[in-house]
Amino acid sequence: MSAEVAAVPALTLVSHALCPYVQRVAIVLHEKGLPFERRTIDLARKPDWFVALSPLGKTPVLQVRGQSLFESAVICEYLDEVAMPTLHPQDPLQRARHRAWMEFGSTVLNTIGAFYAAPDEAALRARAQELRSRFVQLEGALGEFSGPGPYFAGLDFGMVDVVFGPVFRYFDVIDTLPGVDELGLWQGLPRVLHWRAALAARASVQQAVGADYAEGLRAFLRARGSALSRRIDAVAA
Repeated sequence: MSAEVAAVPALTLVSHALCPYVQRVAIVLHEKGLPFERRTIDLARKPDWFVALSPLGKTPVLQVRGQSLFESAVICEYLDEVAMPTLHPQDPLQRARHRAWMEFGSTVLNTIGAFYAAPDEAALRARAQELRSRFVQLEGALGEFSGPGPYFAGLDFGMVDVVFGPVFRYFDVIDTLPGVDELGLWQGLPRVLHWRAALAARASVQQAVGADYAEGLRAFLRARGSALSRRIDAVAA
């Protein structure tokens, strides 16, 4: 651990309970063994002190020695610079390629948002096909990068894994919802499924959310007023 971070009496991670970008930062903090406090807010009722810290009004925010960092990518890069172990490849070209796949992960998160917000069954199925196409692309990337696995770059857990841990966590809940298995999101994707399982078993990924995460996500999905919400309501009725 660097002297800079070791001198910090406490890191505070300002969080929303379901935010996947908060999870990224929490995973990095756990991987590096950095103690931190968590301060959870409701983004629907943002306190004034939070608006002052986050110019974009989004989580996460990491408070470091009285100064605030916002945007998960920036926070994760900072933590990787000041504390070991390094989660990026040492080779500049490979590091850049990994960063590109991190951006791909953010695109997948946007597609997941469109999926759970789809207003009707036709839109839901269309968004499911978009998701599947992204997972097919990942299957090919894993064939190139991971070798024997279990992580994106093989044996070493890295920043691309940090990004995709929260991506796959959505489906621990979504896959249990009525009829989702019929959408065929994971069919014929053994590398992706193996990677997903390895990330789910990683302690830092597990510790990035609270024990009530699944319950909270299910309630969030049910409240969307979407095609997926109506599937949940049909079972609950």
